[in-house]
Amino acid sequence: MPDSELVAVRTFPNRIEAELARSALEAAEIDSMVEADDAGGTQTGLWPARGVRLLVRVEDAGRAEDVLGLG
Repeated sequence: MPDSELVAVRTFPNRIEAELARSALEAAEIDSMVEADDAGGTQTGLWPARGVRLLVRVEDAGRAEDVLGLG
């Protein structure tokens, strides 16, 4: 993703759910990325404490929320 302000459109309890939502955004041609503070996947026990965030460009947030059924 080019330099742009990113916002979290949703926080998930695990990476699997976040990646499924990212796939839905990708199908709608919305760039997104998953952010998880899990030591590169080796410390998945940190997910419940911090959650796994789905990030999009601020200008795509409204469309992303619509695709995810949040808008």
